[in-house]
Amino acid sequence: MKIAFYAPLKSPNHPVPSGDRLMARQMIAAFEMAGHQVDIASELRSFTPTPEDAPRAEIALQAGREINSLLDRGHDEPAPELWFTYHPYYKTPDLIGPSIARKLGIPYITAEASYSRRHDANGWGENQRLIADAVRLASVNLCFTERDRIGLRDAIPEGRYERFLPFIDTTPFTRGHADPQRLAVVAMLRKGDKFDSYTMLAAALDRIRDQDWTLTIIGDGPMRAEVRSLFSAMGERRITWRGELPTTEIAHELATAGLYVWPGCNEAYGLAYLEAQAAGLPVVAQATAGVPEVVMANKTGLLTPEGDIAAYADAIVQLLQDRKQRQTMANAAYDFVHHERSLVAASKRLRTILRNHLGETYHER
Repeated sequence: MKIAFYAPLKSPNHPVPSGDRLMARQMIAAFEMAGHQVDIASELRSFTPTPEDAPRAEIALQAGREINSLLDRGHDEPAPELWFTYHPYYKTPDLIGPSIARKLGIPYITAEASYSRRHDANGWGENQRLIADAVRLASVNLCFTERDRIGLRDAIPEGRYERFLPFIDTTPFTRGHADPQRLAVVAMLRKGDKFDSYTMLAAALDRIRDQDWTLTIIGDGPMRAEVRSLFSAMGERRITWRGELPTTEIAHELATAGLYVWPGCNEAYGLAYLEAQAAGLPVVAQATAGVPEVVMANKTGLLTPEGDIAAYADAIVQLLQDRKQRQTMANAAYDFVHHERSLVAASKRLRTILRNHLGETYHER
């Protein structure tokens, strides 16, 4: 099928790396592996940080122009046979896809849509309505987490939903000669949840200074000075700052580490957890938000209670000291991602979902 792909939060072509951009690119790869042609329909970003009317009205005007442009383009080239929107939520509704899908009479699908009733009365009511309309329109909504599925089902019970578990392209990731005392983390240095996780990690490591460990931090961002200050008391020999790296170098760094440590404060799910496990690293994280969707508690890693710094520090020590448990979890982590959460597995699952929900509309090359 010819698929029009749209990510209203962040285009797959966006210059700034993030988990959202990576997941969008991997969804495209999964479609292509299943035999479909994917075109990025629009680069328009519908994100507004606050619900004021003026910014939303301006984006709506831009979306209207995009719709007209896309429909005009259809006179000169084959029209898409499916519209796919990745990650619409209350701050980034899809202002383009539903109109195009209705006008062209083609199926519409969302992935990682979310809906929370608490936003209905705090200024986001209109955007929430747009999300609900898109979810109702969709032939199927792919839910990456059970939390998202439950929220959508409770608010929009007439919607059609399928679980579609987070995945990665495992090709760059393999196991190497790991240093069991070397901890690793891959995360941007920015404010909000990322900074909260760095703060918790630094506090936990401060409690276990008497243990034999080093930490490699991979990532960069506007809060680099503030994040560095969190770890400044631990000494330069213990902390290695690698900055932003391409995937191949990240894979190498992970392959030579022994544990992946990232608390995951309010983490949607975290593709970096899957990358670490694909390199054979057990994970130490919190049992919060979407983390349990990508880390198998007590099998591929240890998940501690939310906000419990002492428990988090103890979990790191446990895996630093218990070689047998660490190795068992390393093997399970590697097998879990390469067998169950790979691009190949996701593409097969996607093909099955499309067949089941599109009926005669669906066709493969």
